[in-house]
Amino acid sequence: MTDDVLHLVRRATWGPTPGLLEEVAAKGPAAWLEEQLRPASVGDPVCDAFLGLFPRLKLSIAQSRARFRHGDWGTMQQLSYATIGRYTWSRRQLFEVVCDFWSNHLNVTNPVTALFADRHDYDANVVRRHAFGSFADMLVASSRHPSMLTYLDGRFSQVGSINQNYGREVLELHTVGVSGGYDEHAVDDVARVMTGWTFKGDGTAVFDPRRHDAGAFSVLGWSTGVHNTAAGPQVQESLLRHLAALPATARQIATKLCLRFVSDTPPDALVTRLAGTYLQNGTQIVPVLHALFASPEFAASAGAKTRRPLEGYVAAVRALGAMPGTEGAGGADVLFTQARSLGHAPLSWAPPNGYPDVAAAWVSAGSTLRRWNANHDLVVRRKPADLRWPASEPLLTSPPRTWGEFVGTLVQRLLYRPTTPREASALLQFCEKQAASPVVQGDPWLTTRFPALAAMALNAPAHMER
Repeated sequence: MTDDVLHLVRRATWGPTPGLLEEVAAKGPAAWLEEQLRPASVGDPVCDAFLGLFPRLKLSIAQSRARFRHGDWGTMQQLSYATIGRYTWSRRQLFEVVCDFWSNHLNVTNPVTALFADRHDYDANVVRRHAFGSFADMLVASSRHPSMLTYLDGRFSQVGSINQNYGREVLELHTVGVSGGYDEHAVDDVARVMTGWTFKGDGTAVFDPRRHDAGAFSVLGWSTGVHNTAAGPQVQESLLRHLAALPATARQIATKLCLRFVSDTPPDALVTRLAGTYLQNGTQIVPVLHALFASPEFAASAGAKTRRPLEGYVAAVRALGAMPGTEGAGGADVLFTQARSLGHAPLSWAPPNGYPDVAAAWVSAGSTLRRWNANHDLVVRRKPADLRWPASEPLLTSPPRTWGEFVGTLVQRLLYRPTTPREASALLQFCEKQAASPVVQGDPWLTTRFPALAAMALNAPAHMER
């Protein structure tokens, strides 16, 4: 395995597995990446079977609202469990990484009581439907979805009673950003343009012309005259597509993609090139990802990103080879609970700006300790018990000759690269062995104590390298 394979897999997935690294090495990084950018071409039987445990996610908004009483969290819980399971077991790994990216960019917190019947639909028909498509299409779809209309109060904004919440966030967070050159007048105009949406009795969104402000407005080079109220949706879509295609929006999207895939300090030259690709391709995301992964800045960025807590936890599950169970939530409910204890449950960030993606935001002794405990639970206690765990560990069935070789093989097995002298020293100290001491069958560190040694390896800082 070459270094470029490991670098690509660390960045484009939720964590390597031995099988995945072999697959990428065999196909070649470029061919594997091309396949990942066409997720429908990637068979995913394990994840497909796992998702069968969550039938509520197939319900329409109207069906969900008709079957469950207001405030029932069951569907939102199924979405939470399905999401962490997709991250962990899907073979469409880059797609799941990008879905997480957009879920944070257009954040709608899950669970929230008022979204009990529609938050799963937002995930399916806004984020996942458009994740590899056009950002402009995704922005329009998000603006009129019941979840966003509730989360940012669009449903409560109408002519004569304007709520600026969505108008402010669509400029500050979704499109041009805080440095995008807009002012309070623009925020107010966006809020007025976006008026008119309300809900039908079945929970779906509907445009009511009587609630729409049909005045004349202008926002960052876009304008509309006084118009017929019935034309409100077309006017709104025109404004959103204009915002999506502005250079400032292109730079914001490019900067955030660099934060995700390259560095906490995005290279300005790369941001400029990616923003140009975004604009030249009509806000399509796949061409931008092609350009990003082919860039010299990406190739040179190994070691420049740190996993966030959820990534570290999911990567540990993947490294250990645990697979979903077939009953209940398949063990994903416990994975979700552990992720929540780390402060990083998927889709759960409360403010509209999404989880931060820089290492400095996650530095905490308490968080590190909770991560170590979570790794310990995975390896030592095999928690969640509902997961299907490998029957045997090859390292134990045919161990190396000496303890120095043993810890070296263990690090290679879990961190996918040779051990450093410092890591080897720490592991040998932990199990009170000398590097040259022979490995003897029946040694407690090959049996009852081995899980603690494996957890120690996963607690190394190297495991948190993205």
